[in-house]
Amino acid sequence: MKYIYILISTLFLVSCAQEESHQHHDEHEHGHHDEHEDHGDEVHITPLQFKNMNMKLGAFQTLDIGDYVMTNGTLEVPPQNEASVTAIIGANIKKINVIEGEKVRKGQALAYLNHPDLIKLQTDYQVKSHQLKFLEEEYNRQKRLYDEKVGSGKDYQKASSDYFSAQGDVKGLASQIKMLGLNTSKIKEGKIVELVPVFSPLSGYIKKVMVKTGQYVLPQTEMFQVINLDDIHVDLMVYERDIAKVKEGQKVVFRTEMHPEIIRTASIFNIGRSFESDPKAIHLHADIHDLKEELLSGTYVRGKIMVNSKEAKALPEAAVVQEGTEHFIFTAEKEGDEWSFKPKKVKIGSIDNGMVEIKPLEEINEQAKLALNNAYYLMAEMKKSEAEHHH
Repeated sequence: MKYIYILISTLFLVSCAQEESHQHHDEHEHGHHDEHEDHGDEVHITPLQFKNMNMKLGAFQTLDIGDYVMTNGTLEVPPQNEASVTAIIGANIKKINVIEGEKVRKGQALAYLNHPDLIKLQTDYQVKSHQLKFLEEEYNRQKRLYDEKVGSGKDYQKASSDYFSAQGDVKGLASQIKMLGLNTSKIKEGKIVELVPVFSPLSGYIKKVMVKTGQYVLPQTEMFQVINLDDIHVDLMVYERDIAKVKEGQKVVFRTEMHPEIIRTASIFNIGRSFESDPKAIHLHADIHDLKEELLSGTYVRGKIMVNSKEAKALPEAAVVQEGTEHFIFTAEKEGDEWSFKPKKVKIGSIDNGMVEIKPLEEINEQAKLALNNAYYLMAEMKKSEAEHHH
């Protein structure tokens, strides 16, 4: 019996030792797996965090690097793309149909005028048009009598004078009525217009409204300014020391004061031939490639003319974080409701106006979304998550 007890005890102890050894081995393997899965791989951000951090996602942008000439100037439109709308005749503003910044088409009524003088102009034209018809008949009758040696020269001369004088009056009144945009044929028929429209001479936008309802406007008073932005371009200044470096066709990279975060491009199409004084500089003009609809004439711009350039991938400075001697950016991917951000090692190059040249050291899918800001915070959150896991 004693030997049996000793044998059973020995087997139990060996079994326990083996089970403990297996458990320790399993725990070691499982812990190693968890550490491998979380170490430096990604950081998860909830929808609320994403919103509160004002996270911005996007793709690589293009940074022009190389030799360039710094420049500044304004956005301008050709003279034919800007128009002042004036009153043809003194009248009161009865109604204004537009506000500043509103898009208008050529021939659209911007306002309506009314005044006794406008009514008189139309009635004068109507009356004189009918008189002209009678005077023309009398002129032709007297001419025929005079040619036949029957009528007197005095009567013919008076009929001629009355007819050509009335003809000149009618032509003058007709010109004024046509300038007002009214139909002379209908006025002859007695259709007098009480509210005279003021039409836009071109399609574009209302740059300024310079009158108010009820105001009396004199002839040639400027009421509206209309501008067409289809041919808006960059008018730049280049100083004397840099003129030899620039030529037509070169690329211009610029930003506006209104939207400094947007990089725009243009191409030089014209270089001036005379110097401005104080400082000595020359004007050049560049065609804008895209995004014209957001631009306004007169806006100040700053940029650079690429004299010898090449394009490189770039991201905003806030998209890059330094960790020791290494730099990282983050790719973004939606996982359920959360966003998963994964670090990608990169090498940085030139820095220009808040943009950093990026040279990926790991493969990054061309279609991948990239974090455009908060890279420092994402790295801190990832390190914090790692520390909590190791602890």
